[in-house]
Amino acid sequence: LDTFFFRGTLRNQSKTINNYYEYCTAAIWNCAMAIMKLFTIVFLAGCTIPGQSFLTPGISSSTRQHFSTSATTSSRVYASKYDDQCDVLVLGSGPAGCAIASLLGAKGDLDVVVASQNFEADWVPNYGVWKDEWGTVLERYRSFGVELDGGKYGESIDREWSTTDCYFGGSFGIPTEERLRLDRPYCRVDRFALKKSLTKNFRVVEANHISDAIGLNMYSPAGSLLHDEDGTTIQLQPKDAKSDLLTMRTKIVIDTTGHETKLVLKDTREPYTRPGFQIAYGALVEVDESKSSDLSQIGPYDKEAMTLFDYRTDHFDGDEGATIKATKAPTFMYAMPLEGNKIFFEETSLVARPAMSFQECKDRCFRRLKHLGIDATKIEEEEYCYIPMGGALPARDQRILGFGGAAAMVHPSTGYHLCRAMMGATDAAAAIRDELAKEKPNIDKAVASAYDSLWSPGNIRQRNFATFGGEFLMKQNIVGLRGFFDGFFRLPLELWGGFLAGWPGLAYNESHETWTKRMLFGLNFIIKLPPPVALDMFLSIVSYSIFENLSLIQSVTPFLGEPDSYEYKRNTDRIGDVSAKLEAVEMIKSSKAFAEMPTEVAAVAGSSDNKPEKIEVLNS
Repeated sequence: LDTFFFRGTLRNQSKTINNYYEYCTAAIWNCAMAIMKLFTIVFLAGCTIPGQSFLTPGISSSTRQHFSTSATTSSRVYASKYDDQCDVLVLGSGPAGCAIASLLGAKGDLDVVVASQNFEADWVPNYGVWKDEWGTVLERYRSFGVELDGGKYGESIDREWSTTDCYFGGSFGIPTEERLRLDRPYCRVDRFALKKSLTKNFRVVEANHISDAIGLNMYSPAGSLLHDEDGTTIQLQPKDAKSDLLTMRTKIVIDTTGHETKLVLKDTREPYTRPGFQIAYGALVEVDESKSSDLSQIGPYDKEAMTLFDYRTDHFDGDEGATIKATKAPTFMYAMPLEGNKIFFEETSLVARPAMSFQECKDRCFRRLKHLGIDATKIEEEEYCYIPMGGALPARDQRILGFGGAAAMVHPSTGYHLCRAMMGATDAAAAIRDELAKEKPNIDKAVASAYDSLWSPGNIRQRNFATFGGEFLMKQNIVGLRGFFDGFFRLPLELWGGFLAGWPGLAYNESHETWTKRMLFGLNFIIKLPPPVALDMFLSIVSYSIFENLSLIQSVTPFLGEPDSYEYKRNTDRIGDVSAKLEAVEMIKSSKAFAEMPTEVAAVAGSSDNKPEKIEVLNS
């Protein structure tokens, strides 16, 4: 205050004021102004006393105390600008969001908030999982202190089948009625029990973000989402559209709003393939069994088996136009027999670009049921699945952590996601917890470590292998798909099971985690395929590697190195070589000739960090 408000002004005026009276008057005036400015600063500081905010009433000190004690002075001074604060803010309340939020808050030492206007809405999809994969998820969650319980069978499962059936007849001499039975149990997740198990250990704010990423760590509208050294300030729109925006302060933001997120940018500069789309129409129905001669089945489907694939097209026999259409754009039936005469059917386009029509899937579903003599008398639920598959991974160096679909975690060949997301949540949560536990956490490092736990170079290579699989499946007609999957499921369980898992920690994934094992899988697989399909695959490998990118070659050979890592790397360009600059400082100081210091050297000379013992740290 003395320097800027009084002394400087008085000196300037003293040069032009010769009259003693005017000089004293000016001095008194400047003193008065300094006192008024000092009073103003003290008053404003008083507005931000914890628990006594004059600017935004209603924010209690109990709310603030959850936030990090390592917040900067500016964060504390302007705490009155925040309506709420937390350690981690999770955007989205689907299985991915609730899973990672539950894990982060499991120990009770982190204040975790899930923000979603639709938090109370039920989860819609019928989630199917392999029993052994689900077992690995259960074990991992127990290690975090999170129990997945409930459901008729316990462990959030409401139906279990001891075997899984497939139908690939109609091509390559396979009879239409032939069934391929897999000795691997399958389960239907109780989505209500799962949500109940995962909606613990966090708070809920019924609000959505309003921001849109327009560049790396840049968002529109201006001021709606801002990052700084200690965290993020984000504006949320409450469920009541008439309510004022809610300003949230957090250390880390996790976006679980899906593949087509508006906050997480994808790295489209690297060689990548555009996403394909899985489209499915599902219906939970009751069927009329009054004319059935065998109540152990519903049509051809065994009630004690889950039907994973039915790629037959005999229900189009006699309709040339529909047969041609179904051949070029294949769909399959997925059937889950439940209790009594209830069964869930789903007609699915595995992956296509552009996406299959929902109406086409629905029409094919009921045409198939009619052909099979299945009379659906009541539709209890309908399901419309839209699942982007593949596409670009998140761009590196983002402050917001994309997770689930927002991090492209869906299997690029199959559309499986639930087990992958739930297993990935454990690794990402551990990475975040480790960094936030430090006295002075590095937020950029926390997010980068979480990304690296999801997409390590090794996991990216494995994903690239599956991405090629999705591209190959997209170009197949019904004949090619029948031959592909008939050969695929005749491989040893650990080989095809590992491909379907495609995520570290899940059952059989160890059979695909290295390039040698993926190469072994490919060699074993191609000899199981019908010759036309095998030839098409070989030519596709060549053309994909020449005209698309070399990611497939990188995934199955030791060549081309590793993909870029998401690991945190401090940018030291603005530090330079401190040793060289300190040497220049000493030489210039001891020089008898005049020497003007370069800007960068002068900065070091005046820095408090130029002590010799700090040189090594700065250079590192």
